[in-house]
Amino acid sequence: MGEVYYPRKMPGLQPALCICHGIPAAPANPRNRGYPLLAERFAAEGFITCIFNFRGTGESEGNLDLLGWTRDLQSVVDYIIQLDGVDLSRISLIGFSGGAATSAYVTARDQRISALVTCACPAEFSIFTTGERLAAFLDQCRSVGTIRDDDFPRSIAEWGDHLRQVNPMSSIEKVSPRPLLMIHGENDDLIPPSHAQRLYEKAEEPKELVMIPGGEHQLRTNETAIRTAVNWLKRLNDLGN
Repeated sequence: MGEVYYPRKMPGLQPALCICHGIPAAPANPRNRGYPLLAERFAAEGFITCIFNFRGTGESEGNLDLLGWTRDLQSVVDYIIQLDGVDLSRISLIGFSGGAATSAYVTARDQRISALVTCACPAEFSIFTTGERLAAFLDQCRSVGTIRDDDFPRSIAEWGDHLRQVNPMSSIEKVSPRPLLMIHGENDDLIPPSHAQRLYEKAEEPKELVMIPGGEHQLRTNETAIRTAVNWLKRLNDLGN
Protein backbone atom coordinates (compact mmCIF):
# COMPACT_ATOMS: atom_id res chain seq x y z
CA MET A 1 0.00 0.00 0.00
CA GLY A 2 1.57 3.31 -1.03
CA GLU A 3 1.00 6.86 -2.23
CA VAL A 4 2.95 9.32 -4.36
CA TYR A 5 2.92 13.08 -3.74
CA TYR A 6 3.99 15.49 -6.48
CA PRO A 7 5.30 19.06 -6.23
CA ARG A 8 2.86 21.70 -7.45
CA LYS A 9 5.41 22.95 -9.95
CA MET A 10 7.66 20.63 -11.92
CA PRO A 11 10.08 22.57 -14.11
CA GLY A 12 11.61 19.54 -15.76
CA LEU A 13 12.74 16.36 -14.03
CA GLN A 14 12.49 16.42 -10.23
CA PRO A 15 14.32 14.53 -7.48
CA ALA A 16 12.45 11.64 -5.87
CA LEU A 17 12.31 10.68 -2.21
CA CYS A 18 11.03 7.52 -0.56
CA ILE A 19 10.07 7.72 3.12
CA CYS A 20 10.46 4.48 5.09
CA HIS A 21 8.58 4.12 8.36
CA GLY A 22 9.82 2.25 11.42
CA ILE A 23 8.58 -0.84 13.24
CA PRO A 24 5.18 0.01 14.77
CA ALA A 25 5.04 0.04 18.56
CA ALA A 26 1.24 0.28 18.70
CA PRO A 27 -1.74 -0.90 16.63
CA ALA A 28 -2.32 1.03 13.42
CA ASN A 29 -4.39 4.19 13.77
CA PRO A 30 -5.99 5.09 10.41
CA ARG A 31 -6.54 8.66 11.63
CA ASN A 32 -2.82 9.20 12.17
CA ARG A 33 -1.65 11.29 9.20
CA GLY A 34 1.96 11.55 10.35
CA TYR A 35 3.62 10.13 7.27
CA PRO A 36 1.20 11.63 4.72
CA LEU A 37 1.83 15.04 6.27
CA LEU A 38 5.56 14.42 6.06
CA ALA A 39 5.22 13.42 2.41
CA GLU A 40 3.21 16.56 1.68
CA ARG A 41 5.96 18.65 3.22
CA PHE A 42 8.72 17.12 1.12
CA ALA A 43 6.59 17.38 -2.01
CA ALA A 44 6.07 21.07 -1.30
CA GLU A 45 9.86 21.41 -1.21
CA GLY A 46 10.19 19.96 -4.73
CA PHE A 47 10.48 16.19 -4.22
CA ILE A 48 8.34 13.56 -5.88
CA THR A 49 7.67 11.75 -2.62
CA CYS A 50 6.57 8.18 -2.03
CA ILE A 51 5.28 6.67 1.20
CA PHE A 52 4.19 3.07 1.63
CA ASN A 53 3.55 0.38 4.21
CA PHE A 54 6.03 -2.43 4.64
CA ARG A 55 4.57 -5.94 4.82
CA GLY A 56 2.68 -6.54 8.04
CA THR A 57 1.95 -2.86 8.62
CA GLY A 58 -0.91 -0.52 7.80
CA GLU A 59 -3.00 -1.81 4.93
CA SER A 60 -0.25 -4.01 3.51
CA GLU A 61 -0.68 -7.76 3.68
CA GLY A 62 1.68 -10.27 5.21
CA ASN A 63 3.72 -10.37 8.40
CA LEU A 64 6.59 -8.28 9.67
CA ASP A 65 9.89 -9.73 8.50
CA LEU A 66 12.84 -7.39 8.20
CA LEU A 67 14.55 -9.21 5.34
CA GLY A 68 11.18 -9.14 3.59
CA TRP A 69 11.10 -5.39 4.21
CA THR A 70 14.28 -5.02 2.14
CA ARG A 71 12.54 -6.72 -0.77
CA ASP A 72 9.52 -4.46 -0.32
CA LEU A 73 11.75 -1.39 -0.53
CA GLN A 74 13.51 -2.71 -3.63
CA SER A 75 10.10 -3.09 -5.27
CA VAL A 76 9.18 0.47 -4.34
CA VAL A 77 12.44 1.78 -5.84
CA ASP A 78 11.64 -0.20 -9.00
CA TYR A 79 8.27 1.57 -9.05
CA ILE A 80 9.68 5.05 -8.43
CA ILE A 81 12.11 4.91 -11.34
CA GLN A 82 9.17 4.34 -13.69
CA LEU A 83 7.24 7.42 -12.56
CA ASP A 84 6.92 10.32 -14.95
CA GLY A 85 9.07 13.30 -14.07
CA VAL A 86 11.62 11.50 -11.88
CA ASP A 87 15.28 12.44 -12.29
CA LEU A 88 16.92 9.01 -12.14
CA SER A 89 20.17 10.54 -10.89
CA ARG A 90 18.43 11.99 -7.81
CA ILE A 91 16.63 9.27 -5.88
CA SER A 92 16.99 9.51 -2.10
CA LEU A 93 15.76 7.48 0.85
CA ILE A 94 14.89 8.66 4.33
CA GLY A 95 14.22 6.00 6.94
CA PHE A 96 13.15 6.00 10.57
CA SER A 97 14.42 3.42 13.08
CA GLY A 98 13.76 -0.03 11.55
CA GLY A 99 13.00 1.72 8.26
CA ALA A 100 16.40 3.42 8.51
CA ALA A 101 18.10 0.05 8.94
CA THR A 102 16.19 -1.28 5.94
CA SER A 103 17.13 1.81 3.91
CA ALA A 104 20.81 1.42 4.75
CA TYR A 105 20.71 -2.24 3.70
CA VAL A 106 19.08 -1.44 0.35
CA THR A 107 21.20 1.65 -0.37
CA ALA A 108 24.36 -0.40 0.17
CA ARG A 109 23.19 -2.78 -2.56
CA ASP A 110 21.39 -0.52 -5.04
CA GLN A 111 23.43 2.06 -6.92
CA ARG A 112 20.28 3.75 -8.23
CA ILE A 113 19.91 5.41 -4.84
CA SER A 114 21.83 8.68 -4.75
CA ALA A 115 21.61 9.67 -1.07
CA LEU A 116 20.46 8.35 2.30
CA VAL A 117 19.07 9.97 5.44
CA THR A 118 18.76 7.80 8.54
CA CYS A 119 16.78 8.88 11.61
CA ALA A 120 17.15 7.02 14.94
CA CYS A 121 18.89 4.14 13.18
CA PRO A 122 19.99 1.17 15.31
CA ALA A 123 23.56 -0.04 14.84
CA GLU A 124 22.27 -3.59 15.22
CA PHE A 125 19.20 -5.38 16.60
CA SER A 126 20.58 -6.97 19.76
CA ILE A 127 17.90 -5.08 21.70
CA PHE A 128 15.38 -7.45 20.08
CA THR A 129 17.33 -10.64 19.39
CA THR A 130 19.40 -11.53 22.46
CA GLY A 131 18.23 -14.07 25.02
CA GLU A 132 14.50 -14.08 25.67
CA ARG A 133 14.05 -10.71 23.96
CA LEU A 134 13.31 -12.25 20.57
CA ALA A 135 10.29 -14.16 21.92
CA ALA A 136 9.12 -11.00 23.70
CA PHE A 137 9.50 -9.01 20.49
CA LEU A 138 7.50 -11.63 18.59
CA ASP A 139 4.73 -11.38 21.21
CA GLN A 140 4.78 -7.60 20.88
CA CYS A 141 4.44 -7.84 17.09
CA ARG A 142 1.43 -10.11 17.50
CA SER A 143 -0.16 -7.73 20.00
CA VAL A 144 0.17 -4.67 17.73
CA GLY A 145 -0.95 -6.58 14.63
CA THR A 146 2.24 -6.64 12.55
CA ILE A 147 2.28 -10.45 12.71
CA ARG A 148 -1.17 -11.66 11.78
CA ASP A 149 -0.86 -15.36 10.92
CA ASP A 150 -0.79 -17.92 13.73
CA ASP A 151 1.68 -20.12 11.85
CA PHE A 152 4.19 -17.28 11.24
CA PRO A 153 7.08 -17.45 11.62
CA ARG A 154 7.70 -21.09 10.87
CA SER A 155 10.99 -20.74 12.74
CA ILE A 156 11.53 -18.04 15.34
CA ALA A 157 15.28 -18.58 14.99
CA GLU A 158 15.15 -17.89 11.24
CA TRP A 159 12.94 -14.85 11.83
CA GLY A 160 15.47 -13.52 14.30
CA ASP A 161 18.28 -14.22 11.87
CA HIS A 162 16.53 -12.01 9.33
CA LEU A 163 16.68 -9.18 11.87
CA ARG A 164 20.41 -9.77 12.29
CA GLN A 165 21.01 -9.88 8.54
CA VAL A 166 19.59 -6.39 8.11
CA ASN A 167 22.45 -5.11 10.23
CA PRO A 168 23.33 -1.45 9.64
CA MET A 169 26.87 -1.99 10.93
CA SER A 170 27.42 -4.31 7.96
CA SER A 171 25.85 -1.93 5.44
CA ILE A 172 26.66 1.62 6.42
CA GLU A 173 30.19 1.82 4.97
CA LYS A 174 28.84 0.62 1.61
CA VAL A 175 26.62 3.67 1.28
CA SER A 176 29.71 5.66 0.19
CA PRO A 177 30.35 7.38 -2.17
CA ARG A 178 26.67 8.41 -1.91
CA PRO A 179 26.10 11.18 0.68
CA LEU A 180 24.85 10.05 4.09
CA LEU A 181 23.09 12.13 6.75
CA MET A 182 22.49 10.52 10.13
CA ILE A 183 20.07 12.18 12.56
CA HIS A 184 19.65 10.97 16.13
CA GLY A 185 17.98 12.29 19.26
CA GLU A 186 20.16 12.96 22.26
CA ASN A 187 17.37 11.65 24.52
CA ASP A 188 16.51 8.52 22.51
CA ASP A 189 15.85 5.88 25.18
CA LEU A 190 15.04 3.07 22.71
CA ILE A 191 18.07 3.37 20.41
CA PRO A 192 20.76 5.04 22.54
CA PRO A 193 22.89 7.78 20.91
CA SER A 194 25.89 5.45 21.10
CA HIS A 195 24.36 3.55 18.17
CA ALA A 196 24.62 6.67 16.02
CA GLN A 197 28.22 7.22 17.00
CA ARG A 198 29.18 3.63 16.16
CA LEU A 199 27.52 3.89 12.76
CA TYR A 200 29.11 7.25 12.03
CA GLU A 201 32.57 5.92 12.83
CA LYS A 202 32.00 2.92 10.54
CA ALA A 203 30.58 4.96 7.64
CA GLU A 204 32.79 6.34 4.88
CA GLU A 205 32.76 9.89 3.55
CA PRO A 206 30.76 11.86 2.60
CA LYS A 207 28.88 11.63 5.88
CA GLU A 208 27.31 13.89 8.48
CA LEU A 209 25.92 13.21 11.94
CA VAL A 210 23.44 15.59 13.56
CA MET A 211 22.42 15.02 17.18
CA ILE A 212 19.09 16.65 18.05
CA PRO A 213 19.09 18.32 21.50
CA GLY A 214 16.22 16.93 23.53
CA GLY A 215 15.28 14.65 20.63
CA GLU A 216 13.58 11.37 21.50
CA HIS A 217 13.11 8.27 19.38
CA GLN A 218 10.17 9.40 17.24
CA LEU A 219 12.03 11.94 15.13
CA ARG A 220 9.36 12.23 12.44
CA THR A 221 7.44 14.49 14.84
CA ASN A 222 10.53 16.52 15.78
CA GLU A 223 10.60 19.79 13.82
CA THR A 224 14.35 20.29 14.22
CA ALA A 225 15.08 16.80 12.87
CA ILE A 226 12.75 17.13 9.89
CA ARG A 227 13.94 20.63 9.04
CA THR A 228 17.52 19.31 9.15
CA ALA A 229 16.62 16.55 6.69
CA VAL A 230 14.68 18.90 4.40
CA ASN A 231 17.47 21.49 4.21
CA TRP A 232 20.19 18.85 3.65
CA LEU A 233 18.26 17.13 0.86
CA LYS A 234 17.39 20.43 -0.81
CA ARG A 235 21.04 21.51 -0.86
CA LEU A 236 22.10 18.14 -2.16
CA ASN A 237 19.49 18.18 -4.91
CA ASP A 238 19.96 21.82 -5.96
CA LEU A 239 16.48 22.89 -4.93
CA GLY A 240 17.52 26.25 -3.51
CA ASN A 241 16.56 27.72 -0.15
